[in-house]
Amino acid sequence: MDVFHFLGRSREAKLKLEQHRQRLYRIAYAWTHSAALADDLVQETLAKALKKSGQLRDPNAGDAWLYSILANCYHDHFRRLRTTEEIDENTIIHDSTPEKESSEQEIVLKVRAAIARLSEGQRQVVTLVDIQGLSYMEVAQILNVPIGTVMSRLCRARYALKDLLGDFAPRTAAEESKIRRIK
Repeated sequence: MDVFHFLGRSREAKLKLEQHRQRLYRIAYAWTHSAALADDLVQETLAKALKKSGQLRDPNAGDAWLYSILANCYHDHFRRLRTTEEIDENTIIHDSTPEKESSEQEIVLKVRAAIARLSEGQRQVVTLVDIQGLSYMEVAQILNVPIGTVMSRLCRARYALKDLLGDFAPRTAAEESKIRRIK
């Protein structure tokens, strides 16, 4: 099938071109679901094919060559539509910054140091309940102590941590706006 040697004005060449255009249109429409875009892609495909018809080595592979040109036009169309951002003009914002990671690491180290300062029983209870998320009953069974002991150790440990880590405690609006009366 000599697809691109119909540059002449014969009726047969025009019929071949119309047949290829219809097949290409059906494929383009199936890919895009847009009549206007499919028409544009087919027009661009045929224009490129006619312009580069000398590159076709095997005239029997004309259909495959046309479809590959259509596929390339399709990909080029969406590549052109991709939005690009100028890095120099936009500020790059990321949740994780070196300053934030350093601050978080500092907090982790201070919490670990504060937990290390607790008594052994309090340290065990705090790590099992607050860090590992175990229930009081599970901790009591693990440590082989009554549940009341777990609760009292946990309460004392939390108060001790509150004192040791007072700088990190979030302030409530009521604490910040307290007015002191002086007599």
